[in-house]
Amino acid sequence: MRGVIAWLGDRITEPVNIDQIAAEAGMSPATLHRHFTAATGMSPLRYQKHLRLLSARRQLLAGDVTAAQVAHTVGYTSATQFSREYRAFYGLPPVRDITRLRAGTTSTAPAHPS
Repeated sequence: MRGVIAWLGDRITEPVNIDQIAAEAGMSPATLHRHFTAATGMSPLRYQKHLRLLSARRQLLAGDVTAAQVAHTVGYTSATQFSREYRAFYGLPPVRDITRLRAGTTSTAPAHPS
């Protein structure tokens, strides 16, 4: 699974599907899903989303960029979809989350890890 994890990490900005990931792993999609979930606790596509959101949060914290700019940078085609997924993962929309983090009023842990 390390190879697949690295492969996904190298492609966080690219659209991928389960068939591509399975081909990279040399497994059927069902077998890949089972092994990947056992190794990481999430599906391959959820893992890619997780990586995108982590990268986005780091970029938002580090610089003077908008959520829309970061959404595009990490591979989202829709800033609205990015904001929706960010909020679902971290519990707040991007701007409010970053404002709270910069104020030091919370930890950087996601609202829920799944």
